[in-house]
Amino acid sequence: MARRFMIAGNWKMYKTVAESREFVEQLSGQFSATAGLIVVVFPPFTALAALRGLDPKVGIGAQNVFYEEKGAFTGEIAPLMLQGLAEYVLVGHSERREIFHESDADVNKKLLAALKFGLRPVLCVGETLPEREAGRTLERINDQLHRGLEGAQAADWEKITVAYEPIWAIGTGRNATPAQAQEVHRHIAGLLREKAPGSAVQILYGGSVKPENSLELLSQADISGVLVGGASLKVESFSAIIHSGLKLLSA
Repeated sequence: MARRFMIAGNWKMYKTVAESREFVEQLSGQFSATAGLIVVVFPPFTALAALRGLDPKVGIGAQNVFYEEKGAFTGEIAPLMLQGLAEYVLVGHSERREIFHESDADVNKKLLAALKFGLRPVLCVGETLPEREAGRTLERINDQLHRGLEGAQAADWEKITVAYEPIWAIGTGRNATPAQAQEVHRHIAGLLREKAPGSAVQILYGGSVKPENSLELLSQADISGVLVGGASLKVESFSAIIHSGLKLLSA
């Protein structure tokens, strides 16, 4: 099967509407549409409407979603509200789990709600430093995947992306080595083949991804994209990571 890459940028709580538009307008000229390449940015909710349709080469995702369709949930965003604004949505990002105490059950409800309303969920999984040092990485990943994907149907798999983000490597400058990342990605790929035989779920790596390490990470057999944090906030660095994917696609 031909390789394909998703290069995704999670902007977190950065960028105004004007800054978001300027970024995508500048990024637009940095690469051409290429078979096998998907580029997605996850701006703040406030910028979704301004970016939708701005550049067909750049997909738009939301950073979060609530699992109820409507109701008295002040400050939350229902999946129905994202229709027409975003194609993708992050669920289970470590910052949501760690700071806002979202459980695996919460993440699962969000994933199923996203699927119900035609959104493409990016399910984030990853271990803490104590879990890695205790040799519990794969156990934790298993738990997050089994619980997070519970209830997903056969027709859903082509819409789902998994992102492996070791929590100890997010925003710390300390990234997993390509070999460490590949080990976990290989495990995730095997588990997904058991759950959904014949499917081709993309598995992204996230955790201090930079232009300097992106090519080696993307060269790993079971890494089919990256979820970029800080390096996605500047056109130059995000474009360089996109070009790492393009280089491998053209090899």
